[in-house]
Amino acid sequence: MAAYLQWRRFVFFDREVVKEPPGPEGSAGKPFALPPGVTVCDSGRGSLVFGDIRGEIWFLPRSLQLTSFQAYKLRVTHLYQLKQHSILVSVGEDEEGINPLVKVWNLEKRDGGNPLCTRIFPAIPGNKPTVVSCLTVHENLNFMAIGFADGSVVLTKGDITRDRHSKTQILHEGSYPVTGLAFRQSGKTTHLFVVTTENIQSYLLSVKDYPHLELDTHGCGLRCSSLSDPSQDLQFIVAGNECVYLYQPDERGPCFAFEGQKLIVHWYRGYLIIVSKDRKTSPKSEFAGNEAQNSDKQVLNIYDLCNKFIAYSSIFDDIVDVLAEWGSLYVLTRDGKIHVLQEKDTQTKLEMLFRKNLFEMAINLAKSHHLDSDGLSEIFRQYGDHLYNKGNHDGAIQQYIRTIGKLEPSYVIRKFLDAQRIHNLTAYLQTLHLQSLANADHTTLLLNCYTKLKDSSKLEEFIKTSESEVRFDVETAIKVLGQAGYYSHAVYLAEKHAHHEWYLKIQLEDIKNYQEALHYIGKLPFDQAESNMKRYGKILMHHVPNETTELLKILCTDYQPSGDNEGLGLLEGKKANSEEFIPIFANNSRELKAFLEHMTEVQSDSPQGVYDTLLELRLQNWAHEQDKQIKEKLHNEALTLLKSGRFKTVFDKALVLCQMHNFKDGVLYLYEQGKLFQQIMHYHMQNEQYKKVIEVCELYGDQEACLWEQALGYFARKEEDCKEYIAAVLKHIENKNLMPPLLVVQTLAHNSTATLSVIKDYLVNKLQKQSCQIEQDEQRILKYREETTRIRQEIEELKASPKIFQKTKCSICTSALELPSVHFLCGHSFHQHCFESYSDSDSECPTCMPENRKVMDMIRAQEQKRDLHDQFQHQLKCSNDGFSVVADYFGRGVFNKLTLITDLPPGKPPASLEAGLHRELLLHGRRGT
Repeated sequence: MAAYLQWRRFVFFDREVVKEPPGPEGSAGKPFALPPGVTVCDSGRGSLVFGDIRGEIWFLPRSLQLTSFQAYKLRVTHLYQLKQHSILVSVGEDEEGINPLVKVWNLEKRDGGNPLCTRIFPAIPGNKPTVVSCLTVHENLNFMAIGFADGSVVLTKGDITRDRHSKTQILHEGSYPVTGLAFRQSGKTTHLFVVTTENIQSYLLSVKDYPHLELDTHGCGLRCSSLSDPSQDLQFIVAGNECVYLYQPDERGPCFAFEGQKLIVHWYRGYLIIVSKDRKTSPKSEFAGNEAQNSDKQVLNIYDLCNKFIAYSSIFDDIVDVLAEWGSLYVLTRDGKIHVLQEKDTQTKLEMLFRKNLFEMAINLAKSHHLDSDGLSEIFRQYGDHLYNKGNHDGAIQQYIRTIGKLEPSYVIRKFLDAQRIHNLTAYLQTLHLQSLANADHTTLLLNCYTKLKDSSKLEEFIKTSESEVRFDVETAIKVLGQAGYYSHAVYLAEKHAHHEWYLKIQLEDIKNYQEALHYIGKLPFDQAESNMKRYGKILMHHVPNETTELLKILCTDYQPSGDNEGLGLLEGKKANSEEFIPIFANNSRELKAFLEHMTEVQSDSPQGVYDTLLELRLQNWAHEQDKQIKEKLHNEALTLLKSGRFKTVFDKALVLCQMHNFKDGVLYLYEQGKLFQQIMHYHMQNEQYKKVIEVCELYGDQEACLWEQALGYFARKEEDCKEYIAAVLKHIENKNLMPPLLVVQTLAHNSTATLSVIKDYLVNKLQKQSCQIEQDEQRILKYREETTRIRQEIEELKASPKIFQKTKCSICTSALELPSVHFLCGHSFHQHCFESYSDSDSECPTCMPENRKVMDMIRAQEQKRDLHDQFQHQLKCSNDGFSVVADYFGRGVFNKLTLITDLPPGKPPASLEAGLHRELLLHGRRGT
């Protein structure tokens, strides 16, 4: 039981008297007057509804323009306005005596200007007329309950607006007057609360036979019961003179000790409104009503049951009823006035509580009004500031913790930076991290708090408890712990949360545990292992060279993380680019050589840089080695590497390396591979190795003929006796006809030791060969002259003499000729059918045609090539015998203007016959007729 005397009182409502609206006569400012004789009231659907003793029903809209209609002939006793439908249910009398009538009005439809009455029926339980005490209607229009002074309750089920769709029955009978009724709808379950002056019962209407349950053995007076809203779980409120009780459909709930004779009870927006007698000594009646001692003052109290305070309390003169509409409360008094109670806004109420430092009550009020989180956070802040100013730092920090997520953390942190309050700051920062709202600075500050407090247990708990979810910035925590010297904690965090860079940084730079760092890298995934070896490889190579080299070998061949035993073999190992790790071995040539040799052995497709570096390393070792046996071994290794075929694409680089280290065999090998035969010969010339010069000419002279000419010039410039080598060179020049004799003589003229006897044999042989060639040319000229004479004679015969065809056999089938036949000037004859079958052209002899076409193709080729100036110049420049090239082009007719006539045009005069005969002779064919 809660005693209301302990509840604080506030003025959360503003009271005003409703005044008339401005009129044309300027009557504004006068209190609004109710029509006289009002007996009952209700509200809903935007109007206040009144019933009077004359049978009229009045409607007062927000514009305060009263309207009415005659509902009954005598009086109106009860009204019920539905909130979700424009349906009004009334009880009144049309004749004297106890004969109440129930009328259902549809306010949206009109009948002669008045609302349409859809149903009328007498309110009589059974056959005994009695007075109606209370009325209620279900919002779904399927139930209506009427209570009577004799203790009866009549239930109408079905459509209450129509007679034929509803059924009326007596639900309850008793000895005590019914003082209150209320429907409670929860889901699909419908209950009806029935309260009398002596008991309270609950009927379940969703089940057949309507089972009921007696909830209590005391009741209340008329209008002293109501139904709460969902904020109080739709409880039935019964106000006795000693206490106010709340009921569920199956049990009694809490009660509140609000003393005084209760006259009116209503529920409004979470508030319980009670109108009671002002004097506690007033007499009580068993069937209390609002007509007893009307001249007494009455107190209207508005209770907030949830937050346990009185929101408003005021004294009125003879209250008729309290109505709720348009977001306000309207108190109707017997003198005809209407008082409006306008609830203050939430912020105003909170400010009133703040001024009285009632922060806990403000918090509860804000929650009950469903204030958003920003508004609640502001209350927590003000409450925290209040406690902080009073010196209650522990309480203040608890309120500030409730602002996390809304209030800027720096506001709180600045207040608690004092060393004496560091434990409060630690608590706040811990909560900030638990809610995952901390940034890097907050993490830094919290860890510094732990370190200053020397609270290692809290520190370990903070970094080790967040197994599933990390509530702080790990990288910042690692950095702070490292700076504070908590290396073990920092390493733990880095390893646990896979911050590989920080783990290795601390291990290598702070702890100096190189072996452990290298082992850790070996457990990382390939990408991280590769990047960290590039970053820390030089440090590791300096302190643990052998182990680092072994890890690099694995990383560049077939890497598998050392801790990944389950996945071993399931995934193909990745390989790093070995060339990228060469800089790591800057001061470790021995390990570098081992690494490079390992890579070339296991990976023949290693990057070119690996082979280049290995070659350079071997050449350096060879150049600096003093022991002959070892030097020979290194020489062979370097030459073998050169011959591996891996330097074709970097030929110039390999050649430079060999030249830098004076590696002669390598230089010559590369010259040979690059077909730099002149460089090979020049190399031997520089070293004056005459035999080697001759050998080079013999080996590569066929591929590059100028070698012999250069060799001859080389020996010609030598002042010492080189007759043997000059003779050898001249012999080869003579055999290959590489140089004109005159040029040979001019070349040897520079040698003071060379005498004519050196080239005597060469010149004699050359002159003999030229004499033979002259004889052969003269014979060929004589032959061509005789041939030319013969052809000219044939031409003359064709011009002057007839041609006799004496062939008796066909040149194709060799059968005897028969008419018709075809004869050609070349002497071949054919059957006409044979000619037509085998000939491709009517004007050419099938037998001579292949040879004639060859000649024609040669002539066309000569015509196409005779203008190829660039080709002629190129051949003339590259040929050893330029005269033969010029003679060849003369023979093709390149330098002659030749006109080729292939066919005699139609209508050509016989004067052109001579040109045609010349062509026919050239083709060795004669045209047939």
